[in-house]
Amino acid sequence: MTEPLLPRVASGDPAAVREVLDRYGGLLWSLARRFLNDPTDAEDAVQEIVIELWRHAERFDPSLASETTFVAMVARRRLIDRVRGKMRQPPSEPMFEEDLRAGEVPPDRLEVADEVARVTAALATLPEAQQRSVRLAVFDGLTHQRISEMLELPLGTVKSHIRRGLIGLREKLGVTTDEEASP
Repeated sequence: MTEPLLPRVASGDPAAVREVLDRYGGLLWSLARRFLNDPTDAEDAVQEIVIELWRHAERFDPSLASETTFVAMVARRRLIDRVRGKMRQPPSEPMFEEDLRAGEVPPDRLEVADEVARVTAALATLPEAQQRSVRLAVFDGLTHQRISEMLELPLGTVKSHIRRGLIGLREKLGVTTDEEASP
């Protein structure tokens, strides 16, 4: 069994950070490449993960998990946050002056605007607690745990609000799932 490096990192040993990178760099790179399609983005993510490990090395508890498991979990969480952050960014489509001058709106944008209006109207009919929870989960991309902390509600209550809210939206919008559609 190899000596854990994170306690040394937590104590401020600069050589330990390099050793963490040597020991876990392959694992971090492998995870980053699996989560992210762009090699440059993966490199940036690995750097962020190493910084995260350096900042929070004191949280490592060998009685809970091995150091490799701890490193992998920190990496996984950071990568998930990175992917979610990218999903929240609206796609950037260039607007052309001729489109603005003509005053024409492409048909696909009209359909999207209609759908957004329908969903917004349906969301407004839900109870306030469900609305808040669904907005935070779907629009802001927050985890159930984070929503629970923000709203100061038990985690199970937040999950129930979100589930009931999504079911209510599905009913109000007339959307059926594959399970409901099959006999």
